[in-house]
Amino acid sequence: MYFMIKMMKKTILAFSFILAGFCLFAENNSFGIPDSAEIRRDIRETWLEAPLTTVRNNKPELLNNIAGQKFQVRLEESDSTFNIFVSPEMMMNVDFMSDTGKITKKQEVYPGDATGSWVLIRNKKDGKPIRIRYYFVPNSDVYIQFSPYNRTSVCDLVIFGNYAVKNVPTGIPFDRFYTASFAEVQRITKINVPWNFVTCDSEMYHSVHQMAAVIREKLPGIVYHDTAMIDENNKTVDFATGKEIQLEEDSDKQPLSSAGFLKWIADGLVEPIAGGKLKRYPLLCQTVEYKDIGYQGVLSNQYSLSFALDFVRNLSSAVLSVNTGMVYKFNESGVDVTIEPFATGLTDNGIVNTVTFIKDCGYNIDVLRSLLYVLANTEPGTIYFGAIRETDYRSPEVKVFNKNVVLMPYFETNGLFNCYVFINGTEMTLSDLLSRFRKDFVYLTRVRSNDTFFPE
Repeated sequence: MYFMIKMMKKTILAFSFILAGFCLFAENNSFGIPDSAEIRRDIRETWLEAPLTTVRNNKPELLNNIAGQKFQVRLEESDSTFNIFVSPEMMMNVDFMSDTGKITKKQEVYPGDATGSWVLIRNKKDGKPIRIRYYFVPNSDVYIQFSPYNRTSVCDLVIFGNYAVKNVPTGIPFDRFYTASFAEVQRITKINVPWNFVTCDSEMYHSVHQMAAVIREKLPGIVYHDTAMIDENNKTVDFATGKEIQLEEDSDKQPLSSAGFLKWIADGLVEPIAGGKLKRYPLLCQTVEYKDIGYQGVLSNQYSLSFALDFVRNLSSAVLSVNTGMVYKFNESGVDVTIEPFATGLTDNGIVNTVTFIKDCGYNIDVLRSLLYVLANTEPGTIYFGAIRETDYRSPEVKVFNKNVVLMPYFETNGLFNCYVFINGTEMTLSDLLSRFRKDFVYLTRVRSNDTFFPE
């Protein structure tokens, strides 16, 4: 009897350890990423704290966490640092050439920036740690990292080269992150890090995909025209004068200007609700006042320098007015995007202070990808009408809003960030837009997407 009781106690104790282990795993993986915390505990002395000469003698290791997920531990060196990666297994299609042609096979890979990867970066001269980085989303340009600071540590949250937070004190010794799970990282930083900037739900973008698919289907029937717009009477008119534009009899394409294309999208949203299109004239209301002094002020008396900006402000306010049944002017509607989620930016010249928003000017286009990533997380299902402010490089003091764009950010089912971009009746990639207007500014206004979208 004594031995039976003793055996039962041992069984219960063993079961308790197993249960505790699985509970730990469940906590570590509550955010859906592979976690290497227990692996890092086991390799701390031999890899993480050992001198470079010792680490160089270590061969890459394949180790499993408690859930059976495989990780590779390896060393990579640069001129000034050596990096220790603990990276999860991924399966990738790889093409091989054979006598019969190309053969595609799945192969195990361990990317250093895969979701769930952890990396320790150390100085090559003295072996001291510089930072620890956690990759926790499919976009490898989004990560959180920790650096030693006196006896504790500070953290950065980086989103496509821009810092949402930088050097935020954690109050935690740096070496704690040698073995901290990602769940622990979130608990430690939950007050000081804006996790809502990077927490996506890919199911929140159905109407964005729906609208983009409809726009894409209609693009072959649209041709660019400098001034064309469809007015409230369903006539193609000059957007500035309202004078009807005579269409070519043998053409089956609808001419639209840069602004006219955005109105065509807005009409597709409001017509099912209002039973008609938006009126042209209220969309031209000026929203920017220039000082009489200065070159811009003098030019504004002769030309409309803010046309595209005025247009998106008025257009988004008009869509909001139809959706709510209340009349909003642009400065009452809250459609302007004015958030400032970034403190600094990372450029080829190092870290620089970044003023992300400038009144009546918008955002430097360099910050647009980071900004849209944050907006897609914090305002899911919203699309953005944009006005691009270009500089006349023959006369750099001349800056004009004369192009419009629609931006539709979303997350794919695998968590990757992406954005539909339509401009002048065509589609382009976000990368192409950033390259084309890399020295310019963009002003954004928000519009809710809708499955009920029927542009003519």
